[in-house]
Amino acid sequence: MQKKKKGFEFRESTSKLNRISKTTNIIFNIIFIILALVCIIPVVFIFMISISAEESIKLNGYRFIPETFSLDAYKFLFDEAQMIFQALGISILVTVVGTVIGVMLTTLMGYVISRRTYKLNDFFTMIVFIPMIFNGGMIASYVVNTQLLGLKDSVWALIWPLCVSSFNVVICKTFFKTNIPESIVESAQIDGASQMQIFWKIALPLAKPMLATIALFLTFGYWNDWFQSSLYITDSNLYSLQALLDHVQRNIEVMANNPAAGVSMVEYMNAMPREGARMAMAMIIIIPIACCYPFFQKYFISGLTVGAVKG
Repeated sequence: MQKKKKGFEFRESTSKLNRISKTTNIIFNIIFIILALVCIIPVVFIFMISISAEESIKLNGYRFIPETFSLDAYKFLFDEAQMIFQALGISILVTVVGTVIGVMLTTLMGYVISRRTYKLNDFFTMIVFIPMIFNGGMIASYVVNTQLLGLKDSVWALIWPLCVSSFNVVICKTFFKTNIPESIVESAQIDGASQMQIFWKIALPLAKPMLATIALFLTFGYWNDWFQSSLYITDSNLYSLQALLDHVQRNIEVMANNPAAGVSMVEYMNAMPREGARMAMAMIIIIPIACCYPFFQKYFISGLTVGAVKG
């Protein structure tokens, strides 16, 4: 009876320590609201600019509440639907294929170097770790990807360079090392399972939070990438949506060179709502990736809390 009383008193004292005051709770809520607004307000601001009249932007600059509303930017993008959808298709293709391949390669590498019985564990761990500190440089990467691998003006030039990250491999290694005990692997080996069977049937089913985390990192990386296109792509038919937006921002004549316009370059550029079109394209880029996040959120949060002390 006395032990139960002491246990109750201990839990009661622990719960008091874990409690936060109402004032602290209000402060935390205010901080989280501010952080949420910091993320949301720029998106809303971009949308408001995209529905502003071009003349209003020229006269008054960017405003959160436009003086004159207009859907000319979205109408213009609708007229350029072939170019926009082609770039959107490239972005989706690169993101989906790159994420799938990247998750497969990253998890395989992470699982291999997480096993203590693997003889070359230390060697490959060092090979994975070195690129996190030292980099071969842009020129070396460009020569390898264009001269040796022949990836220039190829969709694969947008996929392979971003496919595997040392940071992601280390995350996988840590997860498998801390969540897949050697005893389970040894038991499976005694039952006659090969390493691939252990990986596919035991390790991966237990690694859903980690898989979602790596997939989310890769999806964001591929979807937002424009730099690989600027390095390896000269064919406008292979521009991703982000690369197209980058070219529009740096050189407004990219759209003016569209042969389907049927008007002179000057007339075409005068008719184009430049600022509104840029912001409208930015909204097209933001919406798909924002819709993907809720599907990853459940496992992503679990992946962030893996290894935490459970009470």
